[in-house]
Amino acid sequence: MAQPLVKKDDDRDDEMDYSPFMGIEKGAVLQEARVFNDPQLDPRRCSQVITKLLYLLNQGETFTKIEATEVFFAVTKLFQSKDVGLRRMVYLMIKELSPSADEVIIVTSSLMKDMNSRTDMYRANAIRVLCRITDGTLLTQIERYLKQAIVDKNPVVASAALVSGIHLLQTNPEIVKRWSNEVQEAVQSRAALVQFHALGLLHQIRQNDRLAVSKLVTSLTRGTVRSPLAQCLLIRYTSQVIRESGMNNQTGERPFYDYLEGCLRHKAEMVIFEAARAITELSGVTSRELNPAITVLQLFLSSSKPVLRFAAVRTLNKVAMTHPTAVTNCNIDMESLISDQNRSIATLAITTLLKTGNESSVDRLMKQITNFMSDIADEFKIVVVEAIRSLCLKFPLKYRSLMNFLSNILREEGGFDYKKAIVDSIVILIRDIPDAKESGLLHLCEFIEDCEFTYLSTQILHFLGNEGPKTSDPSKYIRYIYNRVILENATVRAAAVSTLAKFGAMVDSLKPRIFILLKRCLFDNDDEVRDRATLYLNTLGGDGSVVETEGEVKEFLFGSFDVPLSNMETSLKNYIQDPSEESFDINSVPKEVKSQPLAEKKAPGKKPTGLGAPPSAPASAADAYEKLLLSIPEFATFGKLFKSSAPVELTEAETEYAVNVVKHIFDNHVVLQYNCTNTIPEQLLENVIVVVDASDAEEFAEIASKPLRSLPYDSPGQIFVAFEKPGGVPAVGKFSNVLRFIVKEVDPSTGEAEEDGVEDEYQLEDLEVVAADYMLKVGVSNFKNAWESMGSDFERLEEYGLGPRDSLTEAVNAVISLLGMQPCEGTEVVATNSRSHTCLLSGVFIGNVKVLVRLSFGIDAQKEVAMKLVVRSEDESVCVAIHEIVASG
Repeated sequence: MAQPLVKKDDDRDDEMDYSPFMGIEKGAVLQEARVFNDPQLDPRRCSQVITKLLYLLNQGETFTKIEATEVFFAVTKLFQSKDVGLRRMVYLMIKELSPSADEVIIVTSSLMKDMNSRTDMYRANAIRVLCRITDGTLLTQIERYLKQAIVDKNPVVASAALVSGIHLLQTNPEIVKRWSNEVQEAVQSRAALVQFHALGLLHQIRQNDRLAVSKLVTSLTRGTVRSPLAQCLLIRYTSQVIRESGMNNQTGERPFYDYLEGCLRHKAEMVIFEAARAITELSGVTSRELNPAITVLQLFLSSSKPVLRFAAVRTLNKVAMTHPTAVTNCNIDMESLISDQNRSIATLAITTLLKTGNESSVDRLMKQITNFMSDIADEFKIVVVEAIRSLCLKFPLKYRSLMNFLSNILREEGGFDYKKAIVDSIVILIRDIPDAKESGLLHLCEFIEDCEFTYLSTQILHFLGNEGPKTSDPSKYIRYIYNRVILENATVRAAAVSTLAKFGAMVDSLKPRIFILLKRCLFDNDDEVRDRATLYLNTLGGDGSVVETEGEVKEFLFGSFDVPLSNMETSLKNYIQDPSEESFDINSVPKEVKSQPLAEKKAPGKKPTGLGAPPSAPASAADAYEKLLLSIPEFATFGKLFKSSAPVELTEAETEYAVNVVKHIFDNHVVLQYNCTNTIPEQLLENVIVVVDASDAEEFAEIASKPLRSLPYDSPGQIFVAFEKPGGVPAVGKFSNVLRFIVKEVDPSTGEAEEDGVEDEYQLEDLEVVAADYMLKVGVSNFKNAWESMGSDFERLEEYGLGPRDSLTEAVNAVISLLGMQPCEGTEVVATNSRSHTCLLSGVFIGNVKVLVRLSFGIDAQKEVAMKLVVRSEDESVCVAIHEIVASG
């Protein structure tokens, strides 16, 4: 069942282990499966065929309904064999085939017989299989046996029942929750695995009850847990309780911190590490709290076990992001790890040293890194490059040695991502360290002489055109640029022509020389290059034509293109389809973005800040809502409207009354605008109000409402209800809504309503105010630049388990929907069958605070999704709020 494995720690990376299943075909294996029907079964032969079938299934091979049914029925005949090894293979095969409800009946009796067998191996496996393929109806019949199995003396049987309970909790929670007493008893078991599985199941049963989880942790931290695995679980649950309870305001101490510190002295290394990691990840952890954990991790750095060294240095690497001084004492130990045979450990050690080192140690570190870089893969090199960039920004006086290092590795062999990381780092250093500009630009010019990547060459030329003319001697870059016109492909040649034009526009002394070079480009064999050369000669006046004003030339060459490309494309298509004698006017292209977010508009000549203007909807809609609300005296004092949501339907389609609601968010208030339509011609509604029950929204207090006096047929009207909430806080809650009114009959012939009416009410759907309502979707044109510009002062990183998901796409969409942020650069799209994915989000949080998010997802074979969330913002409290939204979501 093993796939061909690549040797990871061998120089012969291209060699692969031999697989006995290489090249097997489904049809041939299905033919072999007929051996299951032989009167005299050969257990060894049958096991080999089942192994091949399992291999095909795990490789993604699909069986048709008929094929799966035939294999299933053939496998069930193997229950007559008494061979223990074959029986285990039968269990595996039934689990993988996942038979339908009518097929399950065939094996139920055999599995239930095995579940009560005297052979413990049969009992354990039968429980696992039966719980995997059963439905709720059958589960109630075997519940009594499962309860007995949980407290069975044999740990294999007990663990099988507990693990099955963990899986069943997802589909039949009500049944599993009835097993609490038996699970509680299993937590006291002396068997390590039983205690581990029992604690995991008990926590899942109680996870939605915060008080119950707190009581569970309180009782177990008194020393009743013996299993190291269970102890690690308990440490994680304790960390969760600490995060939710916060710090004691009177004593200034954290609850359960003493327990975590005590675990640092446990005899099991996994428990010691788990406790140390938990302490380092505490919110607002102090140096006093960190010291015991750092000391333990420092001891692990010199361990003979690679896994301990790796775990310790990775944890210290994370701590160095927020508490670099706390890790400084470990620098000597980490320097010895630079030469570690495990390249992952060496990479983490060097990047940690770069974060914690001082200015005097920079040169020594650079010498060590130079020898180190040639031995690691590109993915590790990128990590080192990013760490060096951060170090250079931290110690700008050391830019020469660091820039030379980046320049040297830029000329070495490497893939696109690696080279791009180096180029991006040099660009950022040039922008942020003025003294590094000229040397950095020369390094980039030397690189494009031999650059094999078209994208990087064009990006460097574009950057050179913006920064080169501002240097003390712009003429020294012209040779490098014109060489690209002569030697490169058409795409790079066109970019080089544009860069030459920018130098001609900005540097008067170079203009005659630029004219000569541009005229040479008129004879290029590529249309794009010739067209650009013609355009720029005309713009700069090199062809004897009337020259544009200097301001117009610079605006044309350097100004931002503030017309959405999609709108430009549509306008050009319309112009071509409906030709006119008038020339195309770019001012006729609409500048409003039809789909969110509004494009970022950068000011000419200014460094991009990353985030654009805050409106999340077209300005006309936002302005209309704001004017409407300001015209109502009760809401006039609420201040600036932050956001208006899209309408949320509260009624089914084609019902008597159509009602939707728009949520208007202010800093201290939320206004609900109910848009109502009467769809019954024979009725007139008067004194229409919406009664809102906010008992499930404790942070909201109703302070004002504006009812609707009359609601005739097919004439929309609005009802407003205003709530006060804590200022600047993303308060959430659920509101139940009832539409109340006096209904009067209308005479169809005259259209007059009766004088007397009847009080009536109409139940509406519940409405939720969620965290995403406090976030504006605002995109950025260049996420990397925006991320670097934001800085890491208030960066916050956490890892989360998202539980089982059908796919990574589902997990990514769920988090995007939860946060209400704008995906950037198309990262919301997940590649088919991808096991990991990175998603970039941007937005503006309530209070007009810009925020950027980097999400890293991973999914394992059991469809469990893990996520790393990194948040950067201008306000630390917003970073905390984003993590709280995800943690509670």
